[in-house]
Amino acid sequence: MAVQADGGQKSFHIISPILESLSLSKAAGTKVFMKLENVQPTGSFKIRGIGHRCQEAVKKGCHHFVCSSGGNAGLAAAYAAKKLGVPITVVIPRTSGPIPKIKLEKLGAKVEVYGKAWDDANSKAQELVKTEGWVSIHPFDDPLVWQGHSSLVHELKDSLETKPDAIVLAVGGGGLLAGVVAGLHQMGWQDVPIIAAETRGAHSFHEALKAGRLITLPDITSVATCLGAKTVAARALECAKECQVISEVVEDTEAVGAVEQFLDDERMLVEPACGAALAMLYTGRLQQLQREGRLQTPLASVVVVVCGGSNIDMDQLRALKSQLGM
Repeated sequence: MAVQADGGQKSFHIISPILESLSLSKAAGTKVFMKLENVQPTGSFKIRGIGHRCQEAVKKGCHHFVCSSGGNAGLAAAYAAKKLGVPITVVIPRTSGPIPKIKLEKLGAKVEVYGKAWDDANSKAQELVKTEGWVSIHPFDDPLVWQGHSSLVHELKDSLETKPDAIVLAVGGGGLLAGVVAGLHQMGWQDVPIIAAETRGAHSFHEALKAGRLITLPDITSVATCLGAKTVAARALECAKECQVISEVVEDTEAVGAVEQFLDDERMLVEPACGAALAMLYTGRLQQLQREGRLQTPLASVVVVVCGGSNIDMDQLRALKSQLGM
């Protein structure tokens, strides 16, 4: 079901299902609802904010989109570009692998592969956007993107009988976190704690929170390449001052293990980036936070944002397990 955006224009995202998961509830020791962003048209939550940003850019006369991406943001931008009839160039790093490139080209995007990490691809995108009429579609650091992502929380309020006692989500550059915090403000749910999960080696948000300022990681060493922003958005740090944000770091093996377990339990294949959030539930980290007094006891219900991700297939999952010695 497409959503009606401001001004009567249909949004490109759908109202995603929210389902109770018996397996995740058993693992976490509380009722767990899954917000299934993996069923969005491009396979992740990114279409919410990026679709909104692209629509606004076209209203202002944009002739060509440029997006730097680890994969999912580029797919969302390419999908929106195709719907809007606007050409797009997407710059992806080498670490994204072949899957996003193939999918992007199927959507009609011109794809450039540049650098090792997203930050490298973004520097290349900033050069391209100097062309007149070309507009940069940032994958996470843009108020219009956050505004689009905030719709997720509106849907939670419409679907749930009561507000959850916590929301579990993954953090890469911080766009989803910023959008959820915006949505919590809009719904009057500012007191709902957010558990922000990252994988070690892509944990720029965790390091920034510890330091109290933005920290740039020397390199992205995690297999969760879609979490691979060396520096998180400044807005993410502000969010941690406005709401209770609990930052947690999981190992790559835990994230990939969660991906495999989720496939068995729910018959859905998601990326390791999404596995970071799922690992918080499968590994008992939620109960650990309760024992430490950082989360209330008992918890009536928790929402996990199944953010999805298109850079995965069974061959890739097997390769990741082999790489990690699992």
